[in-house]
Amino acid sequence: MSKEKKGIKLEHISKIYRDPKTKQDFYAVHDANLTIEPGSFVTLLGPSGCGKTTTLRMIAGFESPDEGEIYLGGEAINALTPNKRDTAMVFQSYALLPHYNIFDNVAYGLKLRKLGKEEIKEKVTAILKLVGLEGMEARMTNQLSGGQQQRVALARALVLEPGVLLFDEPLSNLDAKLRVSMRTEIRRIQQEAGITAVYVTHDQSEAMAISDRIIIMEKGVVSQTGSPQEIYYHPTNEFVADFIGEANFLRGKAVSVSGGKAELEIEGSRIEVSQEGITEGRDCTLVLRPEAALIADKGQLPCKVILSCFMGSYQNYHVMVGDTLVKITDFNPKNKKIYNVGDTAFVAFDVENTHIL
Repeated sequence: MSKEKKGIKLEHISKIYRDPKTKQDFYAVHDANLTIEPGSFVTLLGPSGCGKTTTLRMIAGFESPDEGEIYLGGEAINALTPNKRDTAMVFQSYALLPHYNIFDNVAYGLKLRKLGKEEIKEKVTAILKLVGLEGMEARMTNQLSGGQQQRVALARALVLEPGVLLFDEPLSNLDAKLRVSMRTEIRRIQQEAGITAVYVTHDQSEAMAISDRIIIMEKGVVSQTGSPQEIYYHPTNEFVADFIGEANFLRGKAVSVSGGKAELEIEGSRIEVSQEGITEGRDCTLVLRPEAALIADKGQLPCKVILSCFMGSYQNYHVMVGDTLVKITDFNPKNKKIYNVGDTAFVAFDVENTHIL
């Protein structure tokens, strides 16, 4: 697939729907500005109703934006129908043709384009090899597992050599173990093909595992865009911090600020942090990931254990720091002191592994 890679740009895109119950208009997507680089794998992530699927459908042409402009490879595409856009969609339902075998399902779009038989055979054979279905051309789709059906749907989209490949929650019909292996395959195939991909999911671990960049949406608005690491370690607000992984939120106040460092008072204890932009007297929230904290005989925040649960690879603790519940994931606990319910101890952590909101 040596075709030119294409990027996507959304400028002030909005989509307005009418609520059938209240008869009121509302923004399903509001003033979205996004730039997706050519050849990158970008995931739209968020809870149900956040606008991620609507955004994907506007890129595909199945929905039209009420405001703003969409560009594909520098070309404005708002007025183009889906079949005129240089995109291909992999659907949640696979949408395979049940009376066709694998070869004919994959070749369907090429036949519509009136390509010659030899060219179709060459292209289909190459794509089936890429997705790991080589030698299965004659098998009917109703004889396939869910993972194999997903590969056929992926091959059918890829064989058209689109500038952009769109995924609408493609793994949601698969069991948990197969989802993990298929997401790895999708990422491998995307990288090998060198194609720009936009992927929609509500599964945080899926987004983290396969994305170059993640776009988190909430109530129709883009909350944050960044690499998985940026989103996880430097969330812009509590919604993002809580949606990506687990997070503890410790409320406090900056009681002194000096030389780029601030002293926070949290539940009666004082903790020094280094983060720019904190002003004295400001209310702050310390974001502490469960795996970034330990329970110990000495530490920053005194606590009381209310749950201690052995999970094999880690010991799961819930502790109370004053009136605040803190979750701790202590990995590889075999040779460590185990704290039991009712014990008093301390929450210990490296302040460099925290984030201030």
